[in-house]
Amino acid sequence: MEFLQITPLITTFGLIGIFTIVFAESGLFFGFLLPGDSLLVTAGIFASAGHFNIVVLLLGTFIFAVLGDSVGYWTGKKFGQKIFSRPNSFFFNKKNLDKTKEFYEKYGKKTVTLARFVPMIRTFAPIMAGTANMPYKDFLFYNILGGFLWTGSMIMIGYFLGNSIENIDGYIFPITIFIIGLSVVPVVIGLIRKKKQ
Repeated sequence: MEFLQITPLITTFGLIGIFTIVFAESGLFFGFLLPGDSLLVTAGIFASAGHFNIVVLLLGTFIFAVLGDSVGYWTGKKFGQKIFSRPNSFFFNKKNLDKTKEFYEKYGKKTVTLARFVPMIRTFAPIMAGTANMPYKDFLFYNILGGFLWTGSMIMIGYFLGNSIENIDGYIFPITIFIIGLSVVPVVIGLIRKKKQ
């Protein structure tokens, strides 16, 4: 449950913490452990209350999301084959790469954009793109598009909720749980379909 305690994290580390987590979740191996969607929604709520400048928040998260994915891409480009052959550990599970590979084979280059909205796959999609030698100019286009849509939509949902609901502070935890639940829905649907097949 400690990963759900987003409010203390934001109040302690502020924008620097938000940008760092967005960067890490977008392209570092352990990033799938971090609360991307719920963090952005909660940050939007904080911005609606005047704790952050909404323009700085939107621009900063977008830039760090794109940078994080780019790091993931070049990691896959350089170490892709070694990554697939490494043993499982606390921070690495080959199943996550296998799920991303299936997602990549189904949606092709669009995976880089679509994966932004799917936990775990979000972290490994740029690594897969690099491993598959996707041309960087194509990757960058879908990376920028996905980063813009993901950070913008999540933050603006929080910003809208913060401006629409009185005493929103008391609802942050249930909203966080709801956002996490929505994020997991595509994964659950995919597993159900796979099981039926």
